[in-house]
Amino acid sequence: MSKKRVYDFTEGNAKMKELLGGKGANLAEMSGLGIPVPPGFTITTETCAEYSRSAGSGQAKAKRFPAGLMQDVEQHLKKLEKQMGKKLGAAEDPLLVSVRSGAAVSMPGMMDTVLNLGMNDKSVVGLAKISGDERFAWDAYRRFIQMFGDVVLEVSHEKFEAEIEKMKKAKKVKNDVDLDAADLKKLTANFKKVVRSSIGKDFPQQPLEQLKLAIEAVFGSWDNPRAVYYRQMNSIKGLIGTAVNVQAMVFGNLGNDSGTGVAFTRDPATGEKKFFGEYLMNAQGEDVVAGIRTPRPISHLQKTNAKVYKELTQIYQKLEKHYRDMQDLEFTIERGKLFLLQTRTGKRTARAAVRIAVELVKEKMISEKEAVLRVDPYSLDQLLHPSIDPKAKKIVLAKGLPASPGAASGAVVFTANEAERLGKAGKKVVLLRKETSPEDIHGMHASQGILTARGGMTSHAAVVARGMGKCCVAGAEKIEIDYKKKIFQVSGKTVREGEIITLDGSTGEVILGQMATVEPKLDKDFAQLMQWADKFRKLRVRTNADTPKDAAAARAFGAEGIGLCRTEHMFFEPKRIMAVREMILAETVEERKKALAKLLPFQRDDFYKIFKAMRGLPVTIRLLDPPLHEFLPHEEKEIRALAKDLKVDTKKIHLRIAALHEMNPMMGMRGARLMINYPEIVEMQSRAIFEAAIKLKKERIDVVPEIMIPLIGMMEEFYALATVVRETGNAIIQKSGVKLKYAVGTMIEVPRACVRARKIARKAEFFSFGTNDLTQLTFGFSRDDAPKFVPTYLEKGILEVDPFASLDQRGVGELVQMGIERGRRDKKDLKCGICGEHGGDPASVEFCHRVGMNYVSCSPFRVPIARLAAAQATLRS
Repeated sequence: MSKKRVYDFTEGNAKMKELLGGKGANLAEMSGLGIPVPPGFTITTETCAEYSRSAGSGQAKAKRFPAGLMQDVEQHLKKLEKQMGKKLGAAEDPLLVSVRSGAAVSMPGMMDTVLNLGMNDKSVVGLAKISGDERFAWDAYRRFIQMFGDVVLEVSHEKFEAEIEKMKKAKKVKNDVDLDAADLKKLTANFKKVVRSSIGKDFPQQPLEQLKLAIEAVFGSWDNPRAVYYRQMNSIKGLIGTAVNVQAMVFGNLGNDSGTGVAFTRDPATGEKKFFGEYLMNAQGEDVVAGIRTPRPISHLQKTNAKVYKELTQIYQKLEKHYRDMQDLEFTIERGKLFLLQTRTGKRTARAAVRIAVELVKEKMISEKEAVLRVDPYSLDQLLHPSIDPKAKKIVLAKGLPASPGAASGAVVFTANEAERLGKAGKKVVLLRKETSPEDIHGMHASQGILTARGGMTSHAAVVARGMGKCCVAGAEKIEIDYKKKIFQVSGKTVREGEIITLDGSTGEVILGQMATVEPKLDKDFAQLMQWADKFRKLRVRTNADTPKDAAAARAFGAEGIGLCRTEHMFFEPKRIMAVREMILAETVEERKKALAKLLPFQRDDFYKIFKAMRGLPVTIRLLDPPLHEFLPHEEKEIRALAKDLKVDTKKIHLRIAALHEMNPMMGMRGARLMINYPEIVEMQSRAIFEAAIKLKKERIDVVPEIMIPLIGMMEEFYALATVVRETGNAIIQKSGVKLKYAVGTMIEVPRACVRARKIARKAEFFSFGTNDLTQLTFGFSRDDAPKFVPTYLEKGILEVDPFASLDQRGVGELVQMGIERGRRDKKDLKCGICGEHGGDPASVEFCHRVGMNYVSCSPFRVPIARLAAAQATLRS
């Protein structure tokens, strides 16, 4: 029995997303629910995979359909023609179809679509006759040539736009809708000339040839640059291709009783339970999302067509209840009759995702566990976006629609390529376009915010920005853009490329200059979701904090201790750095101790304040890690100033700098190696820790100090330094007469330590995996130089993700797992955690749960992300 490659909408269901894609599966599901869906059929994702494999890499033109595919397509087309009582592209009463992509995971706008397929020189006449509207028929034909030419024949869409602008200028009209039937007929002829001059042959007239070419184009769009980029950006893996949906066309541009729209069953920006969306009368679907005309809010439809609005309301409520989630709908009204073209789980902001999840639990649609699994941990970053300070004075240039919340400031740029170029150089930019298209995806990703002069709340810019968590203002219609001059003008003001503007995604304001911002406040829905997450997770979540302020912020976000307190950050303050430099320049142990004695009160006060802020929660303090040369000046002016302050010759400083120079400082005398050579540093830091802890214990404030020795590769290194810590601490504790429990452990960041973990664990009370350095030393990648080549590795598929952003589970991860297993072989209760920035990466958190760690530690603002990721890891396992 041959493989089934084509399914009618009556044959599938929502569970078949992997095979039929999200769009095809949901169209089939809606058909089964009795919702008015134009009939059609779906070509499977497996067929796309076969098509992609049919030629080698870089030979897209040589790809071919699996044997018998077009015969299957023709059989299903005949069935569709029979259902509709029309023939594709017929001269009398033509059937027209749309050809759309649809992967198992929604990728809005990233792949190709062709509408009005079946139009040709004969069917345009029949369509005009049967519809009684000549203008509609020629408008459908010119749209088809424009879309097919761009998507299938690869004729630049700018060439078609130029012809439209030329025609509007000649007719002295502003909008496309102002062109009459004769104008559109002439425009169609001009479009055909554009195709002929661009590809060297005439526009195809045979409907089956058009259909075959369109299917090939949609399959091919699976590997187009924007689709590949979108999958990389969103870590979408494991999909084999896109399905192709061939569906009978219904028309929203048949007159003022017809229209088209996009709607959400709840507000995708805020999560509010209200029907949200936009529509245009006498328009086709691409008019709404392309932003060429500014649409009306969906609530206005109730006033103009109460019957259709009531039916649409009943359908959206039915679909949300059926899918148990907020839905994104596309609909068309053809001469007063409503059709649903699509439903899918709606893209939403993080704030909306949290609110919707919590409210669906209250409405008894989903469970608490499902609510925790519904919110993407990565997206919580959005909730921490600042907003514009309401007290700040501002010059408002224009106002558009608040399409995606937050505040964003940056230099205005007019092209996606420029946004990407400057973004890679570390500059903050705001991308301004008349309207965005899928080709702008890379520039949108590189920008702080997105501003468009056209479009609505469901335009491409709005939907993509919300999905990315980017601030967006759409449809600021008073802005006039001149791409050639790289300027925009509004209300008599000219703003040039490179000037700073600020967007307020909550109000839609476009503001001149950089604006002061205020930190966000998290609402009761967020608190509720986090409460549920904490109920389910097993991993503890700590924070990386070096100051009392960071510690307090982390506690507010739910941190359960400090997993990494970097002591070297405390040394760089002006009053302290001089003592550090004096210590480095010392020639004897006594001189070093004298200099360190000046640092002791500063360190003790630092630890006192951090312990006090954490009040009884564990605090892991890493002893001095970086090489000493980092604390010395390198500019001649600074060297002279230091020599003067310390009353030494500049020659002595130059000689010391030269002596400390290392070919590879990250693998040189730092961490344990530094402290083995200068044990007096360990003594001073240990004294500061224990004296601060004792002081708080006397104030009846509980303290849980954990002292961590960095860069250990051998048990002997650890034992030598741990002995100094314990002897210093025990002497202070005994003298004070206060009981104090403490732990001494190590940071596992050298591959050898993972291999020798069993022996090291005999002396260590905890392991904390420093995966930043462990990644660096395992790969042999310099963390500072990796950005020069890692992007190429990602583009070529050599690496799936940047290993410094998300833990390399197959390499570095195996070392981590080995370290845990060997460490616990003789010490079953050995506490293990992670303290690199991987501790705030959801994929890495899931790994930490899987290998049995006790906690993860991350920066304060990533604590909520780690809490949610830890809960999801528990629920999924």
